[in-house]
Amino acid sequence: MQILTLEHFASRINETFTVDLGHGKSPFVLVEARPLPAAAVPGMVRAPFSLLFHHTSAVLFPQRIYQMENPGVGDFGIFLVPVARNQDGFVYQAVFN
Repeated sequence: MQILTLEHFASRINETFTVDLGHGKSPFVLVEARPLPAAAVPGMVRAPFSLLFHHTSAVLFPQRIYQMENPGVGDFGIFLVPVARNQDGFVYQAVFN
């Protein structure tokens, strides 16, 4: 299992990440990748960070683990939580700590 870090995503802003919704694949666009404040802890595997993805569907997807893929990052499971709605769809957040 690969430990994902902010460096895997920081250069991929505005790239599409494909999510398998079980009945087809759907595009989520990475709109933000930022570090989260945290004190260093012995044995810490990675620094915490947050990702925001935008999806243009009018349908709200529930928070859960989704299988996501991107050519530069590969395939991975990610826990997405809907955090905002805008005129173009919904914003979903993933927090890694």
